[in-house]
Amino acid sequence: MKNTKRILVIVGPTAIGKTSLSIELAKALNTEIISCDSRQFYKELLIGAFPPNPKELSEIKHHFIQHLSVENDFNAGQFEIDAIAKIEELHKTKDTIIIVGGSGLYIDAICKGFDKMPKINTELRIQLNQELTEKGLAWIQNSIKEIDPEFYASCDKQNPQRLLRALEVYKTTGEKFSSYKTQSPKKRPFEIIKIGLNTDRELLYKKINDRVDVMLENGLLEEVRALLPYQKKNALQTVGYKEIFSFYNNECTLEQAVANIKKNTRRFAKRQLTWFRKDESTKWFEFHQIKEIKTFIGV
Repeated sequence: MKNTKRILVIVGPTAIGKTSLSIELAKALNTEIISCDSRQFYKELLIGAFPPNPKELSEIKHHFIQHLSVENDFNAGQFEIDAIAKIEELHKTKDTIIIVGGSGLYIDAICKGFDKMPKINTELRIQLNQELTEKGLAWIQNSIKEIDPEFYASCDKQNPQRLLRALEVYKTTGEKFSSYKTQSPKKRPFEIIKIGLNTDRELLYKKINDRVDVMLENGLLEEVRALLPYQKKNALQTVGYKEIFSFYNNECTLEQAVANIKKNTRRFAKRQLTWFRKDESTKWFEFHQIKEIKTFIGV
């Protein structure tokens, strides 16, 4: 018997238009949205994480948006538990739930699941983040390559937070991060439909650069200044914040910081596409092909 409950997963690079599409589809389906953007979980990141604006949030009920503080520790394993519980609750009254976001690991948490991950000591996390700051990306890459070659062979080697997570697990348990990865996806009691949004690189990069300019106009500098006491927190080791922290710490000029945000966001988008393209079940569309997407999902 075909499962009548489903989730519609919308993925793609940052700035491509996932939020606007998800809201339009949610209205058409009379449903709600679960966010899988790990930066948008935090209530202090109102500008640099570019969450849905107040008008958009008022139009459609969103879950896992601005529900945490940067002082809270939260990971994909915890998200899996909370998100699956929310999906089960929503499926009691909705046939389709929309899942949207650019954090591949959090999409996988819902679609594939994880084995239970160990709790990480806060002091260890701070220590390793400090070492990363001092020693650089090559240090963490070489560390993971040595202790967990299986994970290193398949991971995003340019993502320092993913590499740090693997090192945290190893330092805490003595076990490889790869040993905690679910070998086969968990069976979910709902159908999973995946839609990917993309466009040509030149247009995507323009959208990214324009978004950074809008964030600056909206007060990104002031937002980051208020977060200076928390700059070592895990939630803030992310593009758009770490570059401005460098400016405030007199490590670069403002012009350099802005250029670095744009450059690092473009690199982030490239990594997102690399991650999402590995999943052959994803049906890809240009971001403006709304009519075709609606036809594909039967709206």
